Amino acid sequence: MVTLSALVGYLISLGLNNYFHFEAYTFIFIIAGCILFCGIMGFWISPFLIRCFNYSVEFVRNYIQKYTPQELIAGAIGLILGLIVNTLLLRPLYLLFLPFSFIGDNLLFTISNFIHPLVVIFMTAFFSYLGIIISINVGLHNLFSFSDKFKKDIPGMDSGIKDFLTDEINSERFKILDTSVIIDGRILDICRTGFLAGVIIISRFVLQELQHIADSSDSLKRNRGRRGLDVLNKMRKDPNIPIHIYEKDYQNVQEVDAKLIRLAKDINGKIITNDYNLNKVAELHGVSVLNINELANALKPVVLPGEEMSVHIIKDGKEFGQGVAYLDDGTMIVVEGGKKFIGSTLQVLVTSVLQTVAGKMIFAKPK
Repeated sequence: MVTLSALVGYLISLGLNNYFHFEAYTFIFIIAGCILFCGIMGFWISPFLIRCFNYSVEFVRNYIQKYTPQELIAGAIGLILGLIVNTLLLRPLYLLFLPFSFIGDNLLFTISNFIHPLVVIFMTAFFSYLGIIISINVGLHNLFSFSDKFKKDIPGMDSGIKDFLTDEINSERFKILDTSVIIDGRILDICRTGFLAGVIIISRFVLQELQHIADSSDSLKRNRGRRGLDVLNKMRKDPNIPIHIYEKDYQNVQEVDAKLIRLAKDINGKIITNDYNLNKVAELHGVSVLNINELANALKPVVLPGEEMSVHIIKDGKEFGQGVAYLDDGTMIVVEGGKKFIGSTLQVLVTSVLQTVAGKMIFAKPK
């Protein structure tokens, strides 16, 4: 920045000399003064300009991440086509302004020299933008899209379903894990089953929070943090689990949950969690959430009144004479009059099913 600013100062001194026609020794002082002044100004404003440059690069990078690679390729092709059209149209325009360049130093010559650059800049920007927008919106990226190729292989598919399929494939690209679901550990088994589509995203700030928990003086927190790190190591070593460490951090956001929501919005991803509060806050921000606890409840077998099952009574219940048993998934079964059967297995008849916040409770009686 200092070097460029000094060069600008030198050019300014040349311009001043062309206008004022300084003497030789005076011109040397003018050059030195302009170079020194502009160099100091460049040194002073360079941090601000560098921050502006970094902010602009970060803004463009975040904006580009909203589009698929196919859309970016289509946009680049559209940009090239727009510039080609612009070049073909500028040639006749140049021939139109060419006669004015021979008129001389008059009003028409001045007007033509002023209008011509503005027209060139406007047309270049217009056709470049038009080419990008048309190539993306018309569907040029479909030529590069695997999802559209897949849709064409299914004859008779409704257009509405095709559009839904494209949106669904794009929305399943990124799954963002929060700290609680990593410590929980069940995400490893879910990923190994192959039911979870897309790339697993582990953010750098979540890793830092896990490391902070693993270094805690509290033994319970320390064990939870270490278990989460072990789960991540197993996921990284599994070749069938696509996992990516996202390095970007949001310094202006303090809470990890708020950072996760911001990340999900930036990359159009879904948050995987078992945190009830994060689930609700993310829904308020319009971010899709996959809750592991809701998945576990949905996978529990459906039991209807009147069904028979074999259970093993392990303890007595809260009410007099009740016995308590558990299914393999942890669902509690309260057996009326089952206290006397503690330690034994018997056939029971389901009388009712109660859905609570903690899960399902099944009430039964001996057959």
